[in-house]
Amino acid sequence: MVERRRAERLDQPRESRGVRLPRFDPEAFGRWSEAIARGMGTAHFIVYMTVVITSWFAWNTLAPAHLRFDPYTFTFLTLVLSLQASYAAPLILLAQNRQADRDRLTMEEDRRRAGMQKADTEYLAREIAALRNAIGEVATRDFLRSELARLAEELDEAGQRRQRLERRQQERVTQRTGGGEGLDEPRDELDGD
Repeated sequence: MVERRRAERLDQPRESRGVRLPRFDPEAFGRWSEAIARGMGTAHFIVYMTVVITSWFAWNTLAPAHLRFDPYTFTFLTLVLSLQASYAAPLILLAQNRQADRDRLTMEEDRRRAGMQKADTEYLAREIAALRNAIGEVATRDFLRSELARLAEELDEAGQRRQRLERRQQERVTQRTGGGEGLDEPRDELDGD
């Protein structure tokens, strides 16, 4: 009775009573179909198929009548080729669908990478623009050289002025102390400068 109650519960799915088909791995079946489609798309397959059909024609045309298994209208050959085509077409379509899925995934990955590269490129462009702006505010080598040369000239001029000033002071000190003849007139050779 308890088993019957479990079977009648609405919150649990019932077991199906129909025919159970065998389960298969879709990925393995897909690989198998791609291998068949890849094999059927080669020149070897066409050559082997031509050899088989030619042999079939030759045997059923030239062999003794009692050994022919498919007489002139080649009905059995037509059946075999139809059977092959009826299986080949879906297998080829399955292989194409799998290839289309791979191509779609590859395109999505390429699109994602292109987006990342675009973002990286835009970031680098902004950084380069910021560096250009910053470099515009930074002193260049030529500017520094010219400023240093100007400062060196100013220092030289200041040094020369200081030497002149020291000489004048020295001469005044010697004049006050009465240090000798001819010192009444200041001798400044650099006064003309």
